[in-house]
Amino acid sequence: MPLKYKRVLLKLSGEALMGDKKSGIDESVLETYARQIREIQELGAQVGIVIGGGNIFRGLSGLKSGFDRVTGDYMGMLATVINGLALQTFINQSGGKARVLTAIEMLPVAERYTKTLTESLFEQGYALVFTFGTGNPFFTTDTAAALRGVEIDAEVILKGTRVDGVYTADPEKDPGAVKYPDITFEEAYDKGLKIMDLTAFTMCRENNLPILVFDMNREGNLKRILMGEDIGTLIHN
Repeated sequence: MPLKYKRVLLKLSGEALMGDKKSGIDESVLETYARQIREIQELGAQVGIVIGGGNIFRGLSGLKSGFDRVTGDYMGMLATVINGLALQTFINQSGGKARVLTAIEMLPVAERYTKTLTESLFEQGYALVFTFGTGNPFFTTDTAAALRGVEIDAEVILKGTRVDGVYTADPEKDPGAVKYPDITFEEAYDKGLKIMDLTAFTMCRENNLPILVFDMNREGNLKRILMGEDIGTLIHN
């Protein structure tokens, strides 16, 4: 059966890696994510991954602790490298193949991202974990995901969350919230739905890169999406 998407950009939040912990990495969550990524590799999908660093340090929260914004953002970007190395390790241990790429020179930790290197590694069957954000302060990992998604010609951004799509209100707070099966970028913007930050959202809209919001914590969802099942909420032009 042909895959619905052959090349995807998977966006994961750093906070999701905490599991039930207050900070850091819950290895059981990491193992589950790695297994799901390996499964779609086995189907023949090419997957790029952008992961946040909020389980370790958030740049904006650093302002409250006395750090200036630029320093705080660099600390947050370094946190994404830690998460990326952890995810690479667990994907490889699960039987998949993964490599970490960074937005700045960081040898011997990882190689620097380039489009040429990315294409070569995809052809060799690697899942690629793009870390250190865009390489610049003042940009979120949402924007990094949109940027990398556009650059690698991904067919969709798969935004893994702990809810199963986009709702009219926060379903964890409002039991009457209704899920959108799909919605246009324009409608989402008009309704003020906070799916990704505005810079990332605009980049996806202008480059016709759809976003699929889904529950990453339900094991098997990633594979189901690529097999064509109707899961989550699709945001499109």
